[in-house]
Amino acid sequence: MTQQSHPILDRAKIHGVSLEMQGAVAVVRLCRPAKRNALNDALIEALRDVFQNLPEEAGAAVIHGEGDHFCAGLDLSELKERDASEGIFHSRGWHVALNAVEQGRVPVVAALHGAVVGGGLELASACHIRVADETAFYALPEGTRGIFVGGGGSVRVPKLIGAARMTDMMLTGRVYNAVDGERIGLAQYLVPTGGALAKAVELATRIATNAPMTNFALTHALPRIAEQPADHGLFTEALMASIAQSAPEAKARVRAFLEGKAAKVQKS
Repeated sequence: MTQQSHPILDRAKIHGVSLEMQGAVAVVRLCRPAKRNALNDALIEALRDVFQNLPEEAGAAVIHGEGDHFCAGLDLSELKERDASEGIFHSRGWHVALNAVEQGRVPVVAALHGAVVGGGLELASACHIRVADETAFYALPEGTRGIFVGGGGSVRVPKLIGAARMTDMMLTGRVYNAVDGERIGLAQYLVPTGGALAKAVELATRIATNAPMTNFALTHALPRIAEQPADHGLFTEALMASIAQSAPEAKARVRAFLEGKAAKVQKS
């Protein structure tokens, strides 16, 4: 992998986030292993800066955590007494950072292992694909600690598992293991221990070969269509389909398929 050098990326590394390129895949690492990659404000801002300034050659990205855990959530040692207005602005700052992941230029794959807890689950839910290994476990302990999710989890997590399951996790402190987490939708892939990063990079490498506008349509248009009334969704679909298929790369791919030069779909 090649290490990128850029003032913003260099500053991000100081605050706990590094970026390396593996081909067309931007591999973003949380680098606070002694804190189980717990999220503080500096790391959140660094994550925002990295995803707002991905290298032009990046066609997809992977997020993973250094050490034994993906992310154990909010660094409670930095939890401050804030009045309501300060709390709102703090939460909105996290929203900007995680929106940069979810609504950025490229699809993002999360490689999950160990703790995927609290803010760590909020971060994972902002990614488009989640790959977990057998050590992964999921929890939202905010409810038992007298606080509430503030990084977008109340919007994103129910879309994965439903509001009832999220309510249960927060009211009771329920912890899901890797197998049950994959079963209910917290991850789309489950791999052996130690295999999450390699699988995530494999998927991201494949994703990066797609036409960029198709990837953009899937990560930006599809979630919005899912929330629109049916008639609005169909109209948005028609617009997006016409834009995607008008791209020169899309025309070349369709032509290659018609000429028998492209691989056909095979049963795996």
